[in-house]
Amino acid sequence: MQFIDWSAKLAVNVSEIDKQHKKLVDIVNELYAAMQAGKGAAVMGKVLSELITYTKDHFAYEEKLMLQHKYNDMTKHKTEHDKLTKQVLDLQKQFADGKMVVTIEVMNFLKKWLGEHILDKDKLFAAFLNQKGIT
Repeated sequence: MQFIDWSAKLAVNVSEIDKQHKKLVDIVNELYAAMQAGKGAAVMGKVLSELITYTKDHFAYEEKLMLQHKYNDMTKHKTEHDKLTKQVLDLQKQFADGKMVVTIEVMNFLKKWLGEHILDKDKLFAAFLNQKGIT
């Protein structure tokens, strides 16, 4: 069982962004599977590092498109990216300091983090790109 099921609801209809979002969902699902198997702590550091690295790459890709196509809400969207990156970096620090374990609350935070950003900010940006013929 997946923690986050990829569905058409999460698709933003820009193929590269959807591909990257699916990868982010896969990373969160990997952590969930490890937690379910009682191995969450063993893989948490690796998965958080992977999530941070991939998230930064993904956000950089989106921000490059925003600049290239002169997206009006770029500053606001980038601020959201920076906030989300900081939250995951904070999780990583708490884990490294021994102050956090993998719990359903952590998993729900990651699920909400991804879902809200995709369904709110990224859907708006993708609609802008779709109007420019980018799919």
